[in-house]
Amino acid sequence: MLFLFSHRTSMLVWVSSTAMHYRNKRLTLQIWPRCGHGMGFEQLNDTGWAKTYLIWDEVTKEAALVDPVYDYMDAYTSRLESEGLTLVHAMATHTHADHITACFELQKTLGCSYVMWHSTSCLGVTHYINDKDQMTMGSIQFIFHHAPGHTSDSMLIETNGHVMTGDFLFTGKGGVGRDDLPSGRMKVHWDALSVLERLDGHLIVCTGHDPPGTEMMSLEWNRENNPVLNMNSYDEYEAWQLEVSAGLGAVSKIKTAVPANVFAEIPEHIPWLDGEN
Repeated sequence: MLFLFSHRTSMLVWVSSTAMHYRNKRLTLQIWPRCGHGMGFEQLNDTGWAKTYLIWDEVTKEAALVDPVYDYMDAYTSRLESEGLTLVHAMATHTHADHITACFELQKTLGCSYVMWHSTSCLGVTHYINDKDQMTMGSIQFIFHHAPGHTSDSMLIETNGHVMTGDFLFTGKGGVGRDDLPSGRMKVHWDALSVLERLDGHLIVCTGHDPPGTEMMSLEWNRENNPVLNMNSYDEYEAWQLEVSAGLGAVSKIKTAVPANVFAEIPEHIPWLDGEN
């Protein structure tokens, strides 16, 4: 196995097929394509802003996709086939407003489960999650943590040294996702940041969005370098959110993406796939 690590943190790491030893809390880690004991892990869509994660058991060849994007549906199925993987779970960290999820289409075509938080408004979900629920896939364990605020159905997905945070937490100066979209609540998001206290600092934060090429960092690193995690009051957070939302402006895909995701139906006309802005 080959693991590539940033030298920025002067971290000493020894990796074998059976163990990983970290000697620095501020770790910076890239894992392409395999990580952990018997687990494969890869970030997909690495040239775009919306991130998808492919996780698989190297023995059973069972696989899960976290936050798959409909635009890349053919690429996902081709990748699964080429690796000899069987997709058993398609997971959405929350109801997306900036793209159409592939979860319900993968469920329909491949027969995998569609996993979301239990109070989601999205149709087509086959497996509903509660806080601290656990699931196993071969030798891989998933632990789910409710993390509302960006949306009411937002959750974190923890597995084997990683935590997929959706839009609840971004890397470093990216802060967190905006709270002015459907079911978003600033105060709820601020209060829910406490859920991160239950997570180990060595977990690698795998976000739903970050600029292409952004290096994945540990939760401990983010505790030191993410501005939101260093704020002292809700007033400070509210001011930051308002500034960010004003700078970002309207979400161009929201009128197409949200209805598609809620009703689990692909519209006949998708502007960005039909060559429209």
